[in-house]
Amino acid sequence: MIYVDSSVVLAQLLAEDHYPDPSFWRDGPFVASRLLDYEVWNRINGRGLASTHAEDVRTLLGRVAFLELAPAVLARALEPFPIAVRTLDALHLASIDFLRGLGQRPTLATYDHRLSEAATALDVPLVPL
Repeated sequence: MIYVDSSVVLAQLLAEDHYPDPSFWRDGPFVASRLLDYEVWNRINGRGLASTHAEDVRTLLGRVAFLELAPAVLARALEPFPIAVRTLDALHLASIDFLRGLGQRPTLATYDHRLSEAATALDVPLVPL
């Protein structure tokens, strides 16, 4: 199970300098917090790209199983982490912790260095990108 971060999805959609190898998307299954949906659409809309990218966004997000921001996830995000994290990163990390509490073993795919450092501090394996 691969927990995918918005940095990876946006890199794929916007063909940034770095983006996942096509083989990455053959792996999976992919999971993320519902937050991913909002982060991606916010960036696409903010750049005025909805008219040209909406179908690609829907297709890519359609491959992701979304974890809702349930009370247990929100409660975990309020607790301290081994290193200081930003608010949205806390919600992603809390979602990963929630999955681990259910016996899942998610790995994290991200280009965000601060998020990857925090995940490593929590012993969350990173997907090499």
